[in-house]
Amino acid sequence: MILLSFDIEEFDVPQEHGIDLPFEQQMAVSIEGTRKILACLDKYQVHATFFCTANFATHAPEIIQNILQGGHEIASHGYYHSSFEKTDLQRSREFLEQLTGQPVEGFRMARMMPVDEKDIKNAGYTYNSSLNPTFIPGRYNHLDKPRTYFYKEKVLQLPASVTPAFRLPLFWLTYHNLPAKVYRWLFYRTLKHDGYAITYFHPWEFTNLKAHKEEWKLPFIMTNHSGEGMVRRLDDLISFLLKKKCSFATCKEFKQHIQAKEQKSE
Repeated sequence: MILLSFDIEEFDVPQEHGIDLPFEQQMAVSIEGTRKILACLDKYQVHATFFCTANFATHAPEIIQNILQGGHEIASHGYYHSSFEKTDLQRSREFLEQLTGQPVEGFRMARMMPVDEKDIKNAGYTYNSSLNPTFIPGRYNHLDKPRTYFYKEKVLQLPASVTPAFRLPLFWLTYHNLPAKVYRWLFYRTLKHDGYAITYFHPWEFTNLKAHKEEWKLPFIMTNHSGEGMVRRLDDLISFLLKKKCSFATCKEFKQHIQAKEQKSE
């Protein structure tokens, strides 16, 4: 199973570099990218999970409806992307449920930062995908954490996929900067080894960040292959995996698959 996921949020990356980008422009960038993602998924009729901030959903309800109409899953990415309070866990879930009319079961913390699993459970989530089990300088070191799914506080943990041998992360930044064929080969090898693979991207990657590289002080590793380059790379990844007879699922569907397998083994 392939678990494609997208963190749909207000584009606040320039703030990390001291640039105060107007909120309307933050939203415009992410909305443009989300539409490109949805077009690619619709082309191949594959489903994905969209981890949305309540703030993004508040200001782009039509995009949320487009996601639902495409048969995709809505999960929570917190209330705001640039700030977090414990109460945001439940508030964001309840807001998204009210907006979509559907249960929201999954959570992913902004920037894959740590969050107390008891708080996740108490807020009503059944799975958490906030772990990247690798080492990223200046961000985190999770080399001691499990590579594949596990339970903590009775909440299913869905770590982002990393390669078995060296724990090379297979997330968005890697696909921007590795040769595309090398990334797809590593992704497929990890899939065959683990039986599933989960990766994540952001909508703003699918916009032309190079045009604002100096203005927003964005590093090359982020702008590299952004815009149409990432549209092509997502298209090529899905096409490659479909040719390998792989199936795609939402995180919620994968959780149900795991539970069904566990019930059979009892």
